[in-house]
Amino acid sequence: MKNTFSLNKSCADILGIGLFRYSLLPKEKFIATNSTLPKMLAYPKSEFQKKKFKGLFQNAKAKEEFFRILNKEGKIKFFEAVLKDKKNKNVWVAITATRLVNKNKSEYLEGIVENISSHKEMEEKLALEKDFLQGLLDNIPDAIYFKDRNNHIIKVNKFYARGVSMKPEDIIGKTDFDFFPPEQAEQMFKDDYYVLRTGKPIVGKVERTILKNGSWNQVITTKIPMHDRTGQIIGTMGITRDMTTYANLERERLAMLINALAVLGKALEMRDPYTFSHNRNVAEIVEKITRKLGWDENRILGVKLAAELHDIGKISIPLDILNKPGKLSDLEFQLVKEHVIKCYELIKDIEFPFSLAETIYQHHERLDGSGYPRGLKEKDIILEARILAVCDVLESMTSYRPYREPLGLDKALDELKKDSGSKYDQTIVEVASSLIEANEKKPFWLNN
Repeated sequence: MKNTFSLNKSCADILGIGLFRYSLLPKEKFIATNSTLPKMLAYPKSEFQKKKFKGLFQNAKAKEEFFRILNKEGKIKFFEAVLKDKKNKNVWVAITATRLVNKNKSEYLEGIVENISSHKEMEEKLALEKDFLQGLLDNIPDAIYFKDRNNHIIKVNKFYARGVSMKPEDIIGKTDFDFFPPEQAEQMFKDDYYVLRTGKPIVGKVERTILKNGSWNQVITTKIPMHDRTGQIIGTMGITRDMTTYANLERERLAMLINALAVLGKALEMRDPYTFSHNRNVAEIVEKITRKLGWDENRILGVKLAAELHDIGKISIPLDILNKPGKLSDLEFQLVKEHVIKCYELIKDIEFPFSLAETIYQHHERLDGSGYPRGLKEKDIILEARILAVCDVLESMTSYRPYREPLGLDKALDELKKDSGSKYDQTIVEVASSLIEANEKKPFWLNN
């Protein structure tokens, strides 16, 4: 090796890798090195060659393991160890060496030493970041999970694992079908594939999930795409927060409000049973139409409650005006119209998770601006109020009143169709008409 070093000295010194030959028997010493190895450990070359190879190891166990493998195998490849430089500072290296015996029975090592300190620093930095991230994930009180492009779980935090009563490592490779009923898991898959296909996140989706004990909880879920360095989508990340306690409190609060408002409904029933019956029937029509439109339960509840309360303001109108058989005077009609404003004023400051007060406030508005109390037009009228307007007219014209007989379903439909698109929402009129046709041209809201 001495000749090799001398012949290729310039090449050996620019490699950036330490080369050495080290005698084991009869006497331990460095026979030859290139200039890179002493520099790696901050030694002058002449001083370095007097060092013992075993004395360079910072850790005794690493040294013992190195020589155990070497003695057993006769060679060792890319053995990572910490050597100490002249100032006793740590230098991470990878050693590849072979144990040789020459004709004179002399034993020696030949090998290379590569400085991997920068790699190790990067590994330690990445490990620190990984530990920090994992610690952060594990201390967040939400279920966090990562999935590949086939929706197989590749990582979860401890909160997720506790939720399914499994160890995190046992969850890897599973899918939502392993934890949830088929229909629910299918919807979760659709959401994941939407994110994978479009690259768009799903933010704050409220959903109910069934637990292993058969109970339900309400959660809010956000799913975002994960990208690799080239920008390709490689999977999804999801965050699910349990909102059951909050949802239950909201339901209880809402139930209390509804019960309080129901007292007013009872008062209206005792005073004016015809108006109370009208409100109840309108609510039935509203529910049928909104279900046909595919609305979710919360939104249906909101507009149905608006229907049950929309004429509650009439409790302040004298009965002789409400039930007057003839035409109302201008003053009397103005009093009747004020029931909308009175009801709005009654409930506008109560917090609801839907636009209850505004729906009631707008239910006598018309698309062409001919309605009251504000003369709103088209897009200024919310969809809930448009639905309530159609249902109100449909029930009113087909029901008995003290001042007139029912006008009939045909006349009610003719009225709505005549002004469909001008006063009344065309889509809602069409849905109502289709429901009547499907019910053999009878009022579908009176079925038991």
